Amino acid sequence: MTSVAVGHPLPLITAETTHGPFDSATHAGKPFVLYFYPKDNTPGCTTEAQDFRDLYAQFQALDCAVFGISRDTLKSHQNFTAKQSLPFPLISDPDEILCALFGVMKQKNMYGKQVRGIERSTFLIDRQGILVQEWRGVRVPGHADEVLQAVRNLAA
Repeated sequence: MTSVAVGHPLPLITAETTHGPFDSATHAGKPFVLYFYPKDNTPGCTTEAQDFRDLYAQFQALDCAVFGISRDTLKSHQNFTAKQSLPFPLISDPDEILCALFGVMKQKNMYGKQVRGIERSTFLIDRQGILVQEWRGVRVPGHADEVLQAVRNLAA
């Protein structure tokens, strides 16, 4: 599988989620957001999930789906979803297939040690299935608002 690029169509993506199977073809005609995060139940990832949760009704009003993605298991995702009352699906990518497609795996410095992990990143796909915007190396504060504004701009 090749990697994705802004301005190009997304290849067909299938994956398992907390709400059942995900197939990007079923989202044709509607925009959707894929946000990659390092790990369930960690401070930054929890805040990011809560921010998307709190704005979810506004994404829905724009007919835009939201999906969170990490390497955690579906069981971990289900627990995280229940604990945080997340209304949107979380995609489990334990084999890093989507992580590789979107190029989000990076060497990171964690407590002085080099570790390989997901670089917090978000991708916006338009109604035609084109990747129209990406955010890499995301800082959580205000990020979900910025993504929502980009979705509003698509609708305008």
